[in-house]
Amino acid sequence: MLSAIRSGNLRKEFTDTEMTEDTFSKRRNTRKKNTWQGYCRMKKQYKQYKIEMNKKVLLAGLMLAAVSMNISAQQKDGGISQKMLSEIKKSQSQGAADKALFNAIASNSINDLAKNFATAGELDTHFSVETKKQNIHDQKQSGRCWMFSGFNVIRGNFAAQSDSLKVDLSQDYLFFYDQLEKANLFLQGVIDCANKPMDDKRVQFFFKNPLNDGGTFCGVADLTEKYGVVPMSAMPETFSAENTSKMASLITSKLREYGLKLRKMVAEKKSKQAIQTEKTKMLGTVYHMLKLTLGEPVTEFTYAFKDKNGKSLEAKKYTPKEFFKLLTGKETLNGTFIMVMNDPRREYYKTYEVDFDRHTYDGHNWKYLNLPMDEIAKLAIASLKDGKKMYSSYDVGKFLDRKRGYCDVNNFDYGSLFSTTFPMNKAERIETFDSGSTHAMTLSAVDLDAQGNPLKWKVENSWGPSWGQGGCLIMTNEWFNEYMFRLVVDKKYVSEKLLKLAAQKPVKVMPEDPLFGVDE
Repeated sequence: MLSAIRSGNLRKEFTDTEMTEDTFSKRRNTRKKNTWQGYCRMKKQYKQYKIEMNKKVLLAGLMLAAVSMNISAQQKDGGISQKMLSEIKKSQSQGAADKALFNAIASNSINDLAKNFATAGELDTHFSVETKKQNIHDQKQSGRCWMFSGFNVIRGNFAAQSDSLKVDLSQDYLFFYDQLEKANLFLQGVIDCANKPMDDKRVQFFFKNPLNDGGTFCGVADLTEKYGVVPMSAMPETFSAENTSKMASLITSKLREYGLKLRKMVAEKKSKQAIQTEKTKMLGTVYHMLKLTLGEPVTEFTYAFKDKNGKSLEAKKYTPKEFFKLLTGKETLNGTFIMVMNDPRREYYKTYEVDFDRHTYDGHNWKYLNLPMDEIAKLAIASLKDGKKMYSSYDVGKFLDRKRGYCDVNNFDYGSLFSTTFPMNKAERIETFDSGSTHAMTLSAVDLDAQGNPLKWKVENSWGPSWGQGGCLIMTNEWFNEYMFRLVVDKKYVSEKLLKLAAQKPVKVMPEDPLFGVDE
């Protein structure tokens, strides 16, 4: 017992044995070698222990009482009381009109009933400024709109510069590497944050979404620089490329398992080399799963372009990076464009960078210059007038007439249907998670009035050629201002003033921000 006192294990001794005054007496009689002074110290320690335990029991009781009082307070002051419910019911109209509305809404789509007849006429499909038309693709049941839009820009620019030579690019090929890179981004992120607790915000960020198939244009730029591109004929779409959910859920589950294992290795002080070796093995499993679902990426292929009349030209061999350079005339897209965004919550003409909003661990975060919508419109018009399409993203579901492929804030009158209003402005919708960038499309046309002001816009979508306006979507300028968020524009159309602002040191913002979800 004295050795236990000296070693600081007294509490364990008292806990392991039910220590009473009688126990002390027995030990005193049986342990003749213990000195009276040692016994006194031991008894004093035991009394102190009892005092501390009593304090803890009392504190726990007080805390429990406080929680109980808090719960009671919530139920009493914050719940729906019978009186409140009675007042709510009394405020409801009981007339024939409400009954008729219920019967109608109960049996029909809300959008069908809220449709504004005044905007239901024939659409004006004329555009004063329009880029060359190209094939419309279909992302099917996947979140790869960002890649489809990015590829639309690449192949559109190639067609404009090569006497209308056309090419369809393989989304499946680059998607393979996108998923592999995101898996590595997760695993390395887990390693980097392994000393933080599981409930840390950054750790939860990684484990909540280890993998997704959404993204932004920075993913197109980083992935094509690293892996190039191939034509669709060299690596066509597979079932899992067009229907990503099951493949993604299985790989996600595996990654979470691996994340826990890597955290354990860090906690056990395993060497950096051992951890990286284990991570490489984990990525080997992910690669195998991707190979079986998407196919293994080609490293060389033969391809023959077709001219504007459909005639095949001479077939040649290419590597993916050689093919990318042929199409773009560049080794990389990085450094050739700026990304602008309209976020009225934040100061305009400042540059912001979204931490961890990237596709590769060694790639670029989404960095953007925040501009008012009139400035963004000027950049877009300059690019379109020169025949250049642009990556852009929107909150596409708001006031979308899916049958016509038409976005107008007056398409639906929800307020009149429900006898209320929806007055939040763009900034308020963003900060309350009511709106944000959800879908990327390719800006391809604008209709200008006599003074050069935009009236309406057109984008190439990725929901197939039979959807909307021949696979495209038309939007009024009013809708564009309210629900357009991101635009990627070539630096040649950007003023020196804006280029300097885009180059300033960015303000870091967190990926949990309501505006910075991936485009899907």
